[in-house]
Order: sequence, then structure tokens, then C-alpha cells
Amino acid sequence: MRTGAPPKKVTKLKLRLYIAGHSANSVHALANLRALCNEHFPSAHDLEVVDVLDHPQRAMTDGVIVTPTLLKLRPTPVQRVVGGLSDTSQLLRVLAGT
Repeated sequence: MRTGAPPKKVTKLKLRLYIAGHSANSVHALANLRALCNEHFPSAHDLEVVDVLDHPQRAMTDGVIVTPTLLKLRPTPVQRVVGGLSDTSQLLRVLAGT
């Protein structure tokens, strides 16, 4: 017989980061995002990195015109953050949905 509350289901973050090759801003944004996710969401995130130089149509489909751009796809609502992702407190608010 089980007692107590059922375990809380953790919603996995689904993220897509659009970068432009190995530009300084893209490298910086990717490093910042990976560090933040590994610290705060170590087993609860799925990160897809899309290089617009290799896949420009994907960027157009998602309405991305500036890199780096991060899309938080899940949990909803979808949100976007543009830039080097160095403002940790802002990024945490977006990812945590607060």
C-alpha cells in the first residue's frame, strides 16, 4: 500500500538554439545555455542546436531573423530569448516559466 502524494511529474524542457556558425556570440550563447541547463535542469532538458548557415529554412520557419535566438518550445507557452544568454536571472525566469 502506497502512502503520501504521488510523485510529481517533471516536464522536460524542449529548447532550440539558433546560432550562426562559430561566431563569438553563438559560441558564447551555447556555452551559457549549456552551463545553466546542466546546473539547474541536469536531466530535464532537451537542447537542439540549429546552425542557420546550414539550415536557413528552419530559421525562417520559426521566424528567426537574428542569432543567437533561443526558443523554449516546451512547456508552453513558447518563448524566445535573443542574444548571448548571459543574463542568468532572465533566462531562468523564461525557462522556469515564472
